[in-house]
Amino acid sequence: MKATETRLFKFLQKSAQFIIPIYQRQYSWTYAQCEQLWNDILRAGSTGLEGHFIGSVVYVERSLYSHSDVPELLVIDGQQRLTSNSLLIAALSHEITKRNEKAEQKIEIDGTNAKKLKNYYLCNAEEDGELYYKLVLTQSDNEALHKIVDGKVDFEEESVHRVEHNCRFFAGKLANLDDDELSHIYKGLQKLIIVDIALDKDKDDPQLIFESLNSTGLALSQADLIRNYVLMKQDIKEQNRLYKNYWFPMEKNFGHGEYSERFNAFMRDFLTLRTGYTPRKDEVYEGFKTYVTKSTESIQDIVAEVYRYSTYYAAFTLEAESQTSLREAFKDLNSYKVDVAYPLLLEMYNDYDHKVLALDEFVECVRYIESYAFRRLVCWIPTNSMNKTFARFSVGLKKDRYVESFKAKFLLLTGNRRMPLDSEFEHNLQTKDMYNMRSRSYWLRKLENYHHKDPIHVTEYTIEHVMPQNPNLSKAWQEALGENWQEVHETYLHTLGNLTLTGYNSELSDRSFQEKQSMEGGFADSHLRLNKGLAKLVNWDEHAIQQRAKELSKTMLDVWPCPQLDEETLNSYRQPEVQSAYSLEDHPYLNKEPVKTLYEKFKTQVLALDEDVREEFLKKYVAFKLDTNFVDVVPQASGLRLSLNMKFDEIHDPLKRCRDISGLGRWGNGDVEIKLAAVNELDYVMELVQQALDLQVGE
Repeated sequence: MKATETRLFKFLQKSAQFIIPIYQRQYSWTYAQCEQLWNDILRAGSTGLEGHFIGSVVYVERSLYSHSDVPELLVIDGQQRLTSNSLLIAALSHEITKRNEKAEQKIEIDGTNAKKLKNYYLCNAEEDGELYYKLVLTQSDNEALHKIVDGKVDFEEESVHRVEHNCRFFAGKLANLDDDELSHIYKGLQKLIIVDIALDKDKDDPQLIFESLNSTGLALSQADLIRNYVLMKQDIKEQNRLYKNYWFPMEKNFGHGEYSERFNAFMRDFLTLRTGYTPRKDEVYEGFKTYVTKSTESIQDIVAEVYRYSTYYAAFTLEAESQTSLREAFKDLNSYKVDVAYPLLLEMYNDYDHKVLALDEFVECVRYIESYAFRRLVCWIPTNSMNKTFARFSVGLKKDRYVESFKAKFLLLTGNRRMPLDSEFEHNLQTKDMYNMRSRSYWLRKLENYHHKDPIHVTEYTIEHVMPQNPNLSKAWQEALGENWQEVHETYLHTLGNLTLTGYNSELSDRSFQEKQSMEGGFADSHLRLNKGLAKLVNWDEHAIQQRAKELSKTMLDVWPCPQLDEETLNSYRQPEVQSAYSLEDHPYLNKEPVKTLYEKFKTQVLALDEDVREEFLKKYVAFKLDTNFVDVVPQASGLRLSLNMKFDEIHDPLKRCRDISGLGRWGNGDVEIKLAAVNELDYVMELVQQALDLQVGE
C-alpha cells in the first residue's frame, strides 16, 4: 500500500480512468451530504485556508497487462466523493458556458474556463469511446454521469436519478452566485486535499480494506458489504455475469434509491428462513458470510437463489405481484406491516412458485395472516409474541394439505398467541376505540369495499363521527341522547357504531342527526355503503349506536375471517401428549432442600418465558423445550447445572460465568454450561436462558 497526500485536482489530472467496480454500491449521496460539501468548498475558497481534507481515495490497478495507454484504476473507496466533486465540476463548467453565451466577450474564472474544467478533470481528452471518461460508475449510474459530462442534460428538467438530481442541486447553487462568488467555488475546489492510496494487488487484500474503511461520507451498509463479498473475489468475467444476471436486476427491483435498506431487510428475512436464526440488523453481513461458509452450494448458486427469493420479496413488499388477487392480498397485509411474517411469506411464495401451493390457496393463507394480525389488534393482544409465532409457524405444516394445516396452526395457538375467535372479535369490535387506532383508513376501506366490484378510494373521504366529537353538544343532541347524554357521548364516541365516511365532513360538522341525514351530501344523499343504514333511521341514540355496531361487526367477521375446521380434523393436528418414562421422583436432589426450592423458582420463571414451553423429565436431566430443548437441567447436591442449547460464541455473558463444554461429554444439549447455586443468581441466569430461547425462535 502506498499513501500520498495530494490535491484533488492533481489526482484527477492523472492520465487514468477511475472505475467504480460493479461490486460497489450505487452513488448514494443525498442533498445533506452535497450541502455539506458545498459549504466546505465555499468556506475554503473564500477564506485563507491552505487546504481542506475530504478523505481518501483507495484504488487498485485493474490489470498490468492492459493494452490501453490509460491505466484503469478500480476504486475501492472514495467513489461518493469523486462522483460528487465531478458533478460539481461539471455543473461549474455548465454555468461558465451559460454565462459566456450571454456575455459580449468570453469570461474565465481565475484563469480557467469550461473547456479546461472538462478536459482536465472530467475527460481524457485524447481518448475515444469509454476511455474518454475519467470516471466510470456502476451500470445504474454510469449513463447519467456520461450524459452530464457530454452536456446532454437539461438542467431545467427534473429527474429521479440521484446523479442528475445532485448535479442539478449544484447547478442551482452556482446559478445564484455572482462572478466573484463563482471564483470562490473554483478556488475551494483547488484547495481540496485527499490521501491517494494505491494498493498492491499482490500484497494488499481489497476485501479486508473494504470492510474496515470508515471514511467521510455514508457508512457502508450491510448490502454494500454483501455485494462486495460476493463479487470481489470473482474474476472480471464472472463479476460481470453475476452482476448483470442477478445483482443489477435485484437493485432495479428494490429501487435504486432505497435498494440498501430494502435489501438489508430482505436478506435478514432470507437468512431467517434458510438458517432458522434472525441476525441483528447490524450483523446481516456476518450472518450471510456464515451462511455461505456453511453451505455446500457454490457462491454462484447462492447468488441465483438470493435473486430468486428477492423477486418473491419484491412481489409482496413492493406489491409488484402480477396476479391481481394475490397483489391485493399483499397490499392489505402490508397495511399492518406484519414484517415478522415475511420469512413465512418467502417460504410460501417459493412453494407457490414451485406449484406446491395453488394461487387461490396462497391468497387464502395470506388473508388468514391478515385476519390474525387485525383480530389481535382489535382484541388488545400484545404484538410482541407474533415474531415467535411466525418464526415457527411452518414447522410441521403438511404441504400436501397446505390450507387445512395452515388453518389448524392458527386454531391451535393459545394464550397470547391465539387467533381470536368470532365471539371475542365481535365483542371487542363493538366496544373498542376504533378511531384512535393505527391504520383506521385500512379497516374502513376494507369494510366499505367488501364484495364491491367498483371500490371507492378512502383517501378521498374523511372519517365522520355521527354523534359529534365536540363535548359541548347542542341542545338537540342532548335531547336525542337522553338524560345520560354525557355518559353516552364518552362511551360510544369513537366506537364502531358511531363512525362512518363522508366527503362533507366540514359541512356536517356538529349538526343534528336529522340535518346530517337530509342535507345535500348527507347520509341520505350518500352512495357509500356505510351510510345506507344511517339514511333510514329516525333517531341517533345509545340503542341506535349499539345496533349499528352489531350489524357492522357481523359483516366484519366475514371481512376478516377466522379459519374453520371440524373438531375431528382439528384433533388430528393436535400434538399427542408425550408420556415420559421418568418423573420428579427419579431425581432425588430435586426433592431435597435447598435444591428443591431453587428448582421450583427456576422452573416458574422458565415456564413464564413462553406459554408453549414444556418441562420434560429424562433419566439424567430435565429438559425445557419449545420445538426442541433450549435449556437442560442436571440436578446436583450443590445446585443446578444448566446446559444452554447454543454455540459458546453466541452467548453474551458479561460476568464470564459460562463455560465452554463443546467436545466434552455432558448430559444435556449445547456448548454452554452455567451453574445455578443460589436464588440470588437467578436473575442473571435467566438472562442467559432467554438468549437460548430467543435463538430457537429466531428473535
